[in-house]
Amino acid sequence: MSQRSDGPHGLLLLDKPSGITSHDLVAKTRRALGTRKVGHAGTLDPMATGLMLLGVGDATRLLTYLVGEDKVYEATARFGIATNTEDADGEVTSLASPELVRAVTHDRLEAALVKLRGEIQQVPSAVSAIKVNGVRSYKRVRDGEQVELAARTVTIHELHVLGTEFRELALADGTTQPLLDVRLRVGCSSGTYVRALARDLGNDLGVGAHLTALNRLAVGDFRVANATTVDDAQLASRLVPPAKVATTRFPSFVADEVQASALRNGRRIPAPEGTDGLSEPIAALDAEGNLIGLIEIRDGESKILMNMPQRSVGAE
Repeated sequence: MSQRSDGPHGLLLLDKPSGITSHDLVAKTRRALGTRKVGHAGTLDPMATGLMLLGVGDATRLLTYLVGEDKVYEATARFGIATNTEDADGEVTSLASPELVRAVTHDRLEAALVKLRGEIQQVPSAVSAIKVNGVRSYKRVRDGEQVELAARTVTIHELHVLGTEFRELALADGTTQPLLDVRLRVGCSSGTYVRALARDLGNDLGVGAHLTALNRLAVGDFRVANATTVDDAQLASRLVPPAKVATTRFPSFVADEVQASALRNGRRIPAPEGTDGLSEPIAALDAEGNLIGLIEIRDGESKILMNMPQRSVGAE
């Protein structure tokens, strides 16, 4: 039985500005679209900018399948200064000697980058949201605790220099501190902490480092170039229909009437043509192009992973 379309449904690609929390961005989106049913597929720090994927209405059901997508960033790491948060919002914990900063050559930087490409063991940032005995790590740090998190496996698909610039920082005693700003492009698996990459590069070079800028360019197949801002007067019109989201991310097939009825009622069907042997989720569409849900194939039959409500008006 179909349901009435009771609000906006779709994926919203937002370009997050600096200085706002991801939670606040979600709250603003709820107000702008007049719905409480808004979720996200991964946050950004207040300092960070760039692409956030927000699910609205029925599309929130797709978010769990987007959270683990690879990410692409542009970041600026400042060598010569370390902070307790590994970004520009933290307190300075060390200043490198001018001689060491000036000794950071392109060849030394490239040698340090090589060590961080591919599959690596990364110790997450201590100011991450990872829970330690039920308490967020960043809260423990803010409360003055020393937190050491266990290393985890991440994959760095891309890590290279976009540009470098030496700067001079004026200090309170009248002297200056040389710094090296390095713009980086980072392609990485979900769960990678870019600020931890900056930290580890700085440690390897013996000068310390922290992030001064972070811009997320892509999440999987979705690009910030196609994003809008939360203040867009036509925000609802920028929603990407659930069917388009699913077919962008997953292989798909169009179900006939019998298959569609079976899937909507949670029944198995024989593997549709061309799907047997696929290990990833598959998007099932009806003849009108609406998303029925996501399935996987096991032993030659479908298994429902997620079904969408059947809307009668304007849901897609």
